[in-house]
Amino acid sequence: MTALLLAALLVVTAAVDGHAQAPTRRSLAGRLLVATDSLRDPRFSRTVIYIVRHRAEGAFGLVVNLPLGEIPIERALRPFGLEVPPGSGAVRVHYGGPVDERRGFVLHTPDWTGEGTTLLDDHFAITEDPRILQAIAAGSGPRRAMFCLGYAGWGPGQLDLEMTTGAWGVAPADERLVFDEDPQQKWIEATTRRLLDL
Repeated sequence: MTALLLAALLVVTAAVDGHAQAPTRRSLAGRLLVATDSLRDPRFSRTVIYIVRHRAEGAFGLVVNLPLGEIPIERALRPFGLEVPPGSGAVRVHYGGPVDERRGFVLHTPDWTGEGTTLLDDHFAITEDPRILQAIAAGSGPRRAMFCLGYAGWGPGQLDLEMTTGAWGVAPADERLVFDEDPQQKWIEATTRRLLDL
């Protein structure tokens, strides 16, 4: 009986200790990570990242201020066998992050939804299905959108640890800042917001 009580006590103690060590930081989903001068990773120098998901199992976000250039929408749609709307023009491509750089995501306003769309909040949604590019080309897509290749990812507890080193600041996100066309201005404004938000 004593052995059973001792075993139960050890289990409870371990559970309490595990709970005490769990990160207490609130989720950063829907906020902007702003690279500070303390960040030593050149892939993220002066970046602004919209955090799509931040949970115990890890975090996922998209860099929103590193445009790579423009490509014809035809080039983006043809590999998927999708019809190209006439006069579809080009789409601006952004570097979303160093993970899975051939994978495309569209961060956009939530006024359009399709297959594979996830509504993030009242201001943002994300879609991985390439048919969103078809809708954009046809003029029936979301009001504002950003096409990203790759993403930024963190394993369990990794982002929380990086936050303690001062590598990242946090700033509120809004449609105007995220979809602004001037990438350098995004970092400057996000940095200002970060300092005001401290």
